[in-house]
Amino acid sequence: MTSVSSENPSRSIDTPAVGALGLPWDAWVRIGLVLAAFCWLFQDWIRAQSLHSWGMKQDWGHSFLMPALGAYLIWQRRIEVLATPVSTFWPGLLPMVLGVVCYFFFIVGVPNHMLQGYSMILTLAGAALLLTGPAMFRILFIPIAMLVFAVMVSQQVMEKATFPLQLLASKGAWYVLKLVGMPGDWFLVEVSGNTLEVIHKGKVHPLNVAEACSGMRMVIAFLALAATVGLFSCRHWWQRIALLMLAVPVAVLMNVFRVAILGLVTLYDPTLATGDAHMMIGTILLIPSLFLFMGVVWVLNKVLREDGAHPGAAS
Repeated sequence: MTSVSSENPSRSIDTPAVGALGLPWDAWVRIGLVLAAFCWLFQDWIRAQSLHSWGMKQDWGHSFLMPALGAYLIWQRRIEVLATPVSTFWPGLLPMVLGVVCYFFFIVGVPNHMLQGYSMILTLAGAALLLTGPAMFRILFIPIAMLVFAVMVSQQVMEKATFPLQLLASKGAWYVLKLVGMPGDWFLVEVSGNTLEVIHKGKVHPLNVAEACSGMRMVIAFLALAATVGLFSCRHWWQRIALLMLAVPVAVLMNVFRVAILGLVTLYDPTLATGDAHMMIGTILLIPSLFLFMGVVWVLNKVLREDGAHPGAAS
């Protein structure tokens, strides 16, 4: 008489225990060890970037959101991740080692926080390619690339880019203020370099468009916003590229309006144009900018339907 085993015959004794999101527990242990080693190696940069972002939340507060956004993008494609085979891809060792070497060079040789951050991202990309293979790396590439927006741009780059933007912001605000003050000659406005002078009732209110008002930091924030909106709302790569290209002119335009609003504010209380006021106005202007991006996404989706048919084509 044949005895029947009490164990479930459909389950193999070699099947690994399944953990969260369908991944085996040993896979989670390996992921945890790799992340722990990564954070340990780059702990100084992570700490410095966190302090910069926390101290300048109005400019770099979005840095805290980028890793979470990358993790969410991976979670969104978790079914595809689980179905993709993992393999060791030894050519990935080259960018990983190169990233580590560059990181230490930009600490010891030519200290540069921004290039240290880019070296860290290169190391992470190389490690992902090495440990998971090309198939999985296609899924991980965008979440890793999004970390570029979390790296604070160096002061040298900011100084070279900010002055032309300062002149553009002051000149653009001058045009806007002239249009606003034209009916009834409410006030007069003059521009000299990066300085605006708003003249009201014989009193001159100077407004200096400083580096903080140049719009450079707003450009970076808008690029991150455009990338985020494009990833979640656009179906095609060309639409996402169009959004990224739109981010710079939109940021410059919004900064012109910010400076113009500050010029109007000086008529009532000059102290409101200093301190945190211009930062608060810049933050508020992110809201209409988000709606502008969403409107562009709507137009782009109307231009090309998902099935590739022209909107005017017969159904």
